Amino acid sequence: MSFLTAQWKNLALFNYEIDAKILEQYIPKGTEIDIWNGKCYISLVGFMFENVKLLGLKIPFHINFEEVNLRFYVKRFENGKWKRGVVFIKEIVPKPALTIVANTIYKEHYQTLQMNHSITENKLEKVDYVYQWKIENKWNTILVETEKNPIEIEANSEAEFITEHCFGYTKVNQEKTFEYEVKHPRWQQYEVTNHYLDVDFHKTYGKRFEFLNNQKPISVMLAVGSEISVENKKRIKS
Repeated sequence: MSFLTAQWKNLALFNYEIDAKILEQYIPKGTEIDIWNGKCYISLVGFMFENVKLLGLKIPFHINFEEVNLRFYVKRFENGKWKRGVVFIKEIVPKPALTIVANTIYKEHYQTLQMNHSITENKLEKVDYVYQWKIENKWNTILVETEKNPIEIEANSEAEFITEHCFGYTKVNQEKTFEYEVKHPRWQQYEVTNHYLDVDFHKTYGKRFEFLNNQKPISVMLAVGSEISVENKKRIKS
């Protein structure tokens, strides 16, 4: 049985180029930074978690909710092939019970904050996707405006690199790393026509990532998403 099943929907991805040295302390043992076209990426991602089930069971009041995370991209060589995955700096959710379980049992990096989201059609007949979280009485906001109809994600594209990392890696300490697999079909995307950010990276993610306040994303995407399952969580052997 899958550890977790859900739908990940309407993933807003703000992608930044970053100096890989900034991420060195976060790299789980047994993995290395994954580079695309000579660039090291970090992404701010907002999306909807829907129809969530843990071990096949729905948990009351934890079925549908927002998540915003900051993640970067790694790879691990095993059995003659590369596994491509992500590492989360922090995952923000509005559910305290989820944060307690994720941080204490699974050694993840969750934080509980008040959150909002909306999906609206605007006057230009395009769609606005908004995710918000509140820190120190200030709302942080990301907004992506898109066309209505989904399009395919091209092979070997930047969008494929960002969306097709199908493993997650958790750095428990300097010696211990957990790996899990996220299974989902290949995603489509909506063409992005505009975007907006009002984010305090310092207050949300700490001084190490404050520089993102003054840096523009090199790309912005909106992935349609799909049903997903989280499988095979295990400690990896270096």
